[in-house]
Amino acid sequence: MAADLEEKTDRYGELLAEALEAATIAPPEGTPMAEAAADCYEMASSYLEDGNHFREQADLVNALASFSYGHAWLDAGARVGLFDVPREGHLFTVE
Repeated sequence: MAADLEEKTDRYGELLAEALEAATIAPPEGTPMAEAAADCYEMASSYLEDGNHFREQADLVNALASFSYGHAWLDAGARVGLFDVPREGHLFTVE
């Protein structure tokens, strides 16, 4: 079971890092929606940092939770149009 948790934690950490690289803010700069997108992006990025910290401490449960929460911020933002993201592939749940 520990090996499964370790693999899943690594996979979700990589997924979040890749998703952060792929996402760009969609609304025009200086608009309230662009500010909201920047906030969501910052939350996702912070969760990646937290997850990496927990991973380094061998706290796999909190690392996985952090990576999952971070990706949720990005994915939700993509679904409501805050981010331009790839429409195909495994990074986001948009069509």
